[in-house]
Amino acid sequence: MRAVIQRVIQASVSIDGMLKSRIGPGLLVLLGIEEADRQEDIEWLAGKISRLRIFNDPDGVMNLSVAETNGDILVVSQFTLHASTKKGNRPSYIRAARPEIAVPLYEKFIKQLSLETEKEVKTGEFGAMMQIQLINDGPVTIIIDSKNRE
Repeated sequence: MRAVIQRVIQASVSIDGMLKSRIGPGLLVLLGIEEADRQEDIEWLAGKISRLRIFNDPDGVMNLSVAETNGDILVVSQFTLHASTKKGNRPSYIRAARPEIAVPLYEKFIKQLSLETEKEVKTGEFGAMMQIQLINDGPVTIIIDSKNRE
């Protein structure tokens, strides 16, 4: 699993001009799922995101997690995070999981992240053409891949 995590002041996702989800201060997580992902990837990544200390403490130091700040989380599926651009100029998405594999993993990830943070996680809609709006805070943007464990 690959995630792009953005600390936001607010974020929202709309589909066909209709608002699907909106959050206030917290995290926007763009999530890419590949064929090789398993339950251990879900548990590791959800734990890592929930404990990631990228929010300011009273001294202005990034020392607090989203849970410690009672921040919101919006997770949006994004298969293009597994794009390969090695050959030519047209990206290949061969590593991205097909919907029959990706959808159950996406749903399990959302449940696990909700358990880790003890808070409802807002979502986009898997496979839909979505419009994402956000105000990045910082900006703070972090990329994590469960296969690299970085």
